[in-house]
Amino acid sequence: MTPTQTRAADVIEVSPMASAADARAFKDLNMEWIEAIFAVEPADLATLDHPERIVAGGGEVLIARIDGVPVGCAALVQEHPGVFELSKMAVSPRFQGRGIGRVVLAAAIERVRALGAREFFLASNARLAPAVHLYESMGFVHVPASELPPSPYDRADVFMRYPL
Repeated sequence: MTPTQTRAADVIEVSPMASAADARAFKDLNMEWIEAIFAVEPADLATLDHPERIVAGGGEVLIARIDGVPVGCAALVQEHPGVFELSKMAVSPRFQGRGIGRVVLAAAIERVRALGAREFFLASNARLAPAVHLYESMGFVHVPASELPPSPYDRADVFMRYPL
């Protein structure tokens, strides 16, 4: 994927998970925000401890870096052929406010299109207002939970779909 300039000093590179270090960064970035705001749920650990299963299932894990340092991530989980969930999107609190989330989300949208998605959805939480606003600003629309596959997360109370 192509680097994206967000500020004079920040070049954000987004690429697929390619190593055990990337898998660890994916878990660490997510655990940092989950533990700060919510309780870790079994579904979190099932995904974060085994991100290779996402790839084996036809999805992808994206890692964002600045100067080689992992600063953000997202998973594109294929639920069924052509149906993807945006999952485990995170930006390190130390790097928030630099447009990393927007870059990661744009890369995720581009990538699911390339993977042949016909549906792209997410489940989030209203307490994550900046994230929900980002999703809205990038074109996700709110839908009833009943229109999406069931979420394994007790904390999920915001459900959105991206029109492809």
